[in-house]
Order: sequence, then C-alpha cells, then structure tokens
Amino acid sequence: MDIESFRQYCLSFSDVTEEFPFGPETLVFKVKGKMFALTDVDLFESINLKADPDEAIELRERYPAVQPGYHMNKKHWNTIIMDNSIPDRVIKEWIDISYKLVRSSLPKSQR
Repeated sequence: MDIESFRQYCLSFSDVTEEFPFGPETLVFKVKGKMFALTDVDLFESINLKADPDEAIELRERYPAVQPGYHMNKKHWNTIIMDNSIPDRVIKEWIDISYKLVRSSLPKSQR
C-alpha cells in the first residue's frame, strides 16, 4: 500500500476529514473530529490505527511489523510498519476496525 492508496481508503468512509494538527508532516484522518488513523505524509514508513486493547496485543504478538502505538496510548493504538509484510487487504481491515471503534465512541447524535 502506498500513501495515496492509504489516503483514498481513509477518505472513503463517511464523515472523514484529513488534517495536519501536529505539523505539516503528520497526516491525520478524523471522523467527526476524532482521530482514527495517522501517518508521516513524507516518509509513509508507518501508520497508527486504533484497535481493541485485547486485539492490539494479539496483533503485536502475531506480526513483527505491528508495534505499540508510537506517541499514542499504547493500550488502544498500534503502529504498523509499512514494510509490505502485511497484505493490503489486512491493513484495510484494520483501518475499518479503527474507524468503527472511533465512530462507535461518538455520542449517539453524531453517529
């Protein structure tokens, strides 16, 4: 997966915006103002995605390219190294999960 494929997939969800709240190099995707994915727009070496806490640990144990979320709450976020060791379809599944977790945490009136 390249940066443009990642970007287009994240933007395909309902109510998603892309922003640069942490500076010009960190691309953040939000649903209704809440982050669900981010990456370094220049390097695209890794992405951060939200995960269920129990599943986050399981993914870290199963995939060497999945690590605790860099600069994030390590209980809820994973950093995925974009080294092509994980198929795009799996990464898309994890993006789906991240989006759904964040969206489901929104107040009912915003879902």
